[in-house]
Amino acid sequence: MIITKTPFRMSFFGGGTDMQEYFTENEGAVLSTTIDKYCYVNVRHLPRFFEYVTELSYSKTERVTCNDDIQHPMIRNAMNMLDMQEIRLTYEADLPARSGLGTSSSFAVGMLNAFYALKGKYADKKKLADEAIYLERTLCREAGGWQDQIAASYGGLNRIQFNADGYEVFPIIISPDRKSQLNKNLMMFFTGFTRFSSDVQKANGIGMNQDRSRMLREMRSLVDDAEKILTNKETDLDEFGHLLDYTWNLKKKAGSAVSTESIDSLYRRGIEAGALGGKLLGAGGGGFLIFYIEPDRQENLRKAMENLMYIPFAFEQGGTRVIHYTPEIYSPRKL
Repeated sequence: MIITKTPFRMSFFGGGTDMQEYFTENEGAVLSTTIDKYCYVNVRHLPRFFEYVTELSYSKTERVTCNDDIQHPMIRNAMNMLDMQEIRLTYEADLPARSGLGTSSSFAVGMLNAFYALKGKYADKKKLADEAIYLERTLCREAGGWQDQIAASYGGLNRIQFNADGYEVFPIIISPDRKSQLNKNLMMFFTGFTRFSSDVQKANGIGMNQDRSRMLREMRSLVDDAEKILTNKETDLDEFGHLLDYTWNLKKKAGSAVSTESIDSLYRRGIEAGALGGKLLGAGGGGFLIFYIEPDRQENLRKAMENLMYIPFAFEQGGTRVIHYTPEIYSPRKL
């Protein structure tokens, strides 16, 4: 039996520049962190006592006699890609899917990690990220960028750089005290709305035009600005909050599906309560709102958002990992 634990990510700056159609022509970059909210994938070989040969449990339960009958496209494609047979897979998570925290990509990374471990093989972080990108973007044909799979695999507070040759991951090096203060100045609330990231990308129009390309170049430059704020201990950390406000207002110009009147109203309420900035996490349309607000004003924000669920969180460093490993002896079924 294998159990993997894979974090969700919080993206601050550069979203959209991790789209392959953009960074193959222009350099892209994002600044993001993983947080202590996880998905767990439990995989073992299914004992041969049943009429079905594979059992899957996620938001629904599937019992099938061959991989091609699996309805969940990501699980079906991953099992065929790695030739997984006769398994029981269970998925559970700390936070809901389709909420702007890269949950589907964390699942993809965690599932691949579990499959390799069940085979008795080691897959490093780059291999897991690369194969999760291939699984989601090529095999499942889901629109979106590359940052989520990379963040889930590597973990930590990073700048991820993209170009025509691929990507590189650069940890943001700041003092523990400054990093802790950044964490304390951030508050996250669940709007209650969920959506598929790929649907939002399609609704916004993922094709490149001159205006969109210009906007993405500016969003890419904000990654440089944000990194300088974090790494220069002489710079007031509150500038990070102001920059979040700027990038959110810039991002809303990307398409009509990024925000809604309800989300705009919630955001204004947060700013009026004392937040210096914030943004909706993910592609847009719903999910989690993050605000940058100094601790002495946070009670005001809690009251302003009393109708929303407050989600405390902490930054994490580990990325995907195997937290339980019990080897199994498995012989393929004779046909």
